[in-house]
Amino acid sequence: MCVSPSADEERIRSLLAGALNWDILLELADEHGVQGMLARRLDEAGYTGVPAATREKLQARVRAQHLFTLSLTAELFRILDDFSKAHIEAIPVKGPVISQLAYGDPALRSFGDLDLLLRHRDIEAAIARMKAMGFDLDAPVKALQAGKIPGEYLFHKAGTPRLVELHTEKTFRHYPRAMRIEEMIARKRRMQLDGREVPALGLEDEVVFDCVHGGKDFWERLMWVSDVAAILARYPEIDWEKARRAAVEVGAERMLFTGLQLAAVVLGSRLPQGIAEAIQRDPEIQTLCGEIQRWLPYAGCRAPGVAARAAYRVKMGGGGITGVAYLMRLSLSPTENDWEDGGERKSWFWGTLRRPFRLMRKYGSGR
Repeated sequence: MCVSPSADEERIRSLLAGALNWDILLELADEHGVQGMLARRLDEAGYTGVPAATREKLQARVRAQHLFTLSLTAELFRILDDFSKAHIEAIPVKGPVISQLAYGDPALRSFGDLDLLLRHRDIEAAIARMKAMGFDLDAPVKALQAGKIPGEYLFHKAGTPRLVELHTEKTFRHYPRAMRIEEMIARKRRMQLDGREVPALGLEDEVVFDCVHGGKDFWERLMWVSDVAAILARYPEIDWEKARRAAVEVGAERMLFTGLQLAAVVLGSRLPQGIAEAIQRDPEIQTLCGEIQRWLPYAGCRAPGVAARAAYRVKMGGGGITGVAYLMRLSLSPTENDWEDGGERKSWFWGTLRRPFRLMRKYGSGR
């Protein structure tokens, strides 16, 4: 209720009057990445019925989140300035940008790192710039030199909790078809972030990106559903036909529709009529949303097992032969987790062979 863009203050007050386990509530808000939104709604309700100790704990967590956000946002500005001087075009995604876009506050949404999207041809120069700024790359250099591509180029700054992930059209494996990076960059816009203009994805590309990202991670956190619901509420000017075309181009129409339907059934979002009708014509979307709603309350603590994950990928990838091909590509494409134990010296064949067994070990016991 507190996360819905159309939250009913009276309904919230009535829930606060009930017998709540406040420790569990705060833990769930943290796990789902929505403690900032919870704090905002409770503040609007005057913290009526909230124990003083719970209020102080939540406010302390939100203050810490705000301070961390400020430090990461300042780091983002430095990276963007440095990349610009080196003629590297980068678009920040997720993190403070999605928080500002969806909620009008870069610190309201929880996040733990910065994410930037750039062309793959620029990644070598970007790695050099990140190292010059004091960041260490968390990937085997020999593997990268051999042409291997990780799920993301992860950097950390020694002595700080700051993490930065660089993404390219080749790292986003969960797009069913290749990300249209040139078109996305051409459609970029500018937005205000803490008093400064930064590049951002076009609104239509943003909502597709967010739904692909949520689908990638099985929509395990309420934060991702909330992002989509908030964008729906804040931007009635979105051209939904353009968004649908952008999704179709990369094979992600069902991913887009699933994210939108989740916003409707979980948080009460109102969908454009044409989109709602298209969703109703695809019964698999209802099936996917039902599955997601069963594991969503657990914030990733009760992940689906390997068979359920495989079936989910097939359906999310479009079903039929297309969905099976999507599953096979994800299952057989080695990532940095398959490069362990000197994996940078092993062939692509051995990485491909090892990957399905690693996935079965990791997820075979899920429920």
